[in-house]
Amino acid sequence: MNKIVSILLLLSPFYSLANSFADDFVNAANDRTTQSVRYDGAYHRIAYPNGDVPANIGVCTDVIIRSYRALGIDLQKLVHEDMRDNFSVYPSTRIWGLTKPDSNIDHRRVPNLQAFFKRHGTVLPITNNAQTYKAGDIVTWMLPGNLPHIGIVVDTYTADNKTPLIVHNIGAGPQREDVLFRYKITGHYRYQRSE
Repeated sequence: MNKIVSILLLLSPFYSLANSFADDFVNAANDRTTQSVRYDGAYHRIAYPNGDVPANIGVCTDVIIRSYRALGIDLQKLVHEDMRDNFSVYPSTRIWGLTKPDSNIDHRRVPNLQAFFKRHGTVLPITNNAQTYKAGDIVTWMLPGNLPHIGIVVDTYTADNKTPLIVHNIGAGPQREDVLFRYKITGHYRYQRSE
């Protein structure tokens, strides 16, 4: 047996675990598009851990949070604990003037999720090549008016079968749309953690 085949056989269990996670994450994201959610980013006091705003409201970050939560991953807890221990590496002071973490809202802010994914996930290249964006990847954008946005790459494609669609909430509730290259991409991440 040649070396390459041996290496592939050794890595195959890890590859299938990663694929299984990505598949489950994509399924959770696609499921979000079946939910009736009114766009509402108001501040709410929520339980901790595993807290959530009312199920009928949400913003772009809630698509990410709820998709991971379907897999048993609580971004509220993970982001809060990382911010508690490493507050200075998060943009909360610079952007919102905060002096300490707030478990009610921190995980619902795109810049904080970007900092978390940079610290604990895989930072992937930002390109204009649709093939570099894989199902289960997280993408962030800057919308007109300097509004940060976030979404999940899924396993369905545009009509020409070239560009993956994104599950996101930009105002009309969770949708699956062709928006990957519509706005300026500011981040491309992969985060696959099992708890």
